[in-house]
Amino acid sequence: MPESFEGHQEWYYSSLKLAADSAEFLYTYNSVIHGFSTRLTAEEVKALEKQPGILSLVPETRYELHTTRTPEFLGLGKTDQLLVPASASQGEVIIGLIDTGVWPELKSFDDTGLGPVPRTWKGECEVGTNFKSSDCNKKLIGARFFCKGYEALLGPIDESIESKSPRDDDGHGTHTATTAAGSPTTNASLFGYASGTARGMAPHARIAVYKGCWLGGCFTSDILAAMEKAIDDGVNILSMSIGGGMSDYYRDTVSVGAFTAMRKGILVSCSGGNAGPSSGTLSNVAPWITTVGAGTLDRDFPAYVILGNGKNLTGTSLYSANTDTYGEELVADAHLLPAASVGQKEGDNIKKYIESNDSPTATIGFSGTELGIQPSPVVASFSSRGPNLLTPEILKPDLIAPGVNILAGWTGKVGPTGLESDTRHVNFNIISGTSMSCPHVSGLAALVKAAHPEWSPAAIKSALMTTAYTAYKRLPSTPFDHGAGHVDPIEALDPGLVYDITVNDYIDFLCALNYSSDEIKHTTAQAYNCSSSKTYSIGDLNYPSFSINLETASENGDSKTTSTFKYTRILTNVGKPATYKASVSPHTSSVKVAVEPESLTFNTKDEKKRFIVTVSADSMPSGTASFAQLTWSDGKHTVTSPITFTWT
Repeated sequence: MPESFEGHQEWYYSSLKLAADSAEFLYTYNSVIHGFSTRLTAEEVKALEKQPGILSLVPETRYELHTTRTPEFLGLGKTDQLLVPASASQGEVIIGLIDTGVWPELKSFDDTGLGPVPRTWKGECEVGTNFKSSDCNKKLIGARFFCKGYEALLGPIDESIESKSPRDDDGHGTHTATTAAGSPTTNASLFGYASGTARGMAPHARIAVYKGCWLGGCFTSDILAAMEKAIDDGVNILSMSIGGGMSDYYRDTVSVGAFTAMRKGILVSCSGGNAGPSSGTLSNVAPWITTVGAGTLDRDFPAYVILGNGKNLTGTSLYSANTDTYGEELVADAHLLPAASVGQKEGDNIKKYIESNDSPTATIGFSGTELGIQPSPVVASFSSRGPNLLTPEILKPDLIAPGVNILAGWTGKVGPTGLESDTRHVNFNIISGTSMSCPHVSGLAALVKAAHPEWSPAAIKSALMTTAYTAYKRLPSTPFDHGAGHVDPIEALDPGLVYDITVNDYIDFLCALNYSSDEIKHTTAQAYNCSSSKTYSIGDLNYPSFSINLETASENGDSKTTSTFKYTRILTNVGKPATYKASVSPHTSSVKVAVEPESLTFNTKDEKKRFIVTVSADSMPSGTASFAQLTWSDGKHTVTSPITFTWT
């Protein structure tokens, strides 16, 4: 800020008025960035760019929503006796969700048995259309809405169609909030499907909702304002099931806001996107964000199609998908008319039957809910894949969690299909997407935070990643599909060791990307000059996974070269004194991985030990990829990191 001004607000106002006298602020930001949002003409943009102290101007961008049984599937049901004594500390954890709002009347927001609202909470319950302050309680402790950017672009909100308030007219926000931390609700189901007791991953945690997404989309100025308010209000976990296109970290609203959240000790969990199974389709890839992909459950809703020629075909339905891309994977839908979704092979059989018969007929039958489906989990076809196109040296996604056919709370405004003609009203709905897997991880991170309140966001993320598992039994997947693996919350509570990362470590990472001082300031909301005397390496960020880019072979394939790379990591002991030994598997002829030292002895809690990974790799054809994993084990804990090798 220029010295001639006493405060940010005065400087913002002066800069704006010099460029565009009639323009007004939409929002001013003081935490996530130092700046403001406004509506300008192209000429006014050019004038504002010339004002002193302006780092950059970023155009408004639209983000999209990334659209039970999971506690038992994740192992939480049979270990409640371990978690219940910690309910008091769980009640101190606040999960903020930036989404489409909340339907507060659901029993999933019942606050029975919860203690007083945490003293750290600074938020409030904003009133608006169809929403009053009494809609909040000791479970739903805060609710806000942000629509100035939306209205600047699309005009005033039509309050006869959607509520200008925290109320959820879409359903997505209520679904994600109840998945993360909904209170236990008995007799939950969708038309009898998936019946049982529904609850969130962290049922004792508090919920704060920030409505920044509307029927017309989610816009960056509103999202940034919601993130700033969530940070200032005092959330501990921030869950965001939204995403946009991939851009540099300093130009990505979610990335910039997430950095400030991380600096304040808040873990940010984001959905990876639903653009799979194509590679390189991820969003939200900043290393300070926990990027979540989607996996399946061991539950299905089978349906049967009996053709007139006697053939019996199997599909799925939620009656009371794009098959060429997704093959045989089926996602259940709450059809208005009797219908069943079938895979590509069965679809082809139906087409052949129709073409060969003048009077084709078919009968559809429904079998309800079936449990114990194997193999499970597997990576969902729609789940976006790596590699990370923005920074290939950072492996993304970080991990996967349940995201297919998830039962959770729903809005009372629209039916389960979301269609105008669907007048059915339900308290729960079954939908799929990385939007559903993200709040699973947000809630599980809240459990880890409650057990270890002193841990940093990076330590919590490390615990979730290094204890994840990769025992897939059907189609083989790679770390570009599942990251570190499928989340295992019970193991994450006691990981043994963690890879911790400080704010300065992340800034060194930006220096390694050759970011300018202005770009770093825009990303981190703080001034920093990279040292000309220091060597920065992207690969040395203390990340719980390794992504290594290698040299390709010559075009004629006559000569092979061997390249050697070294990576430094630091492990922090969060358990009892122990000696850990390193192992790498599998071994390949083209890549050799050595770990030095091969064993680490920790004598005290919080003790840190450094090790070096040396990779020697032969050149291979471009596009070749190979995978391995590094495991540190003391006989009780296994601390596992995926390693990817890509020749590009």
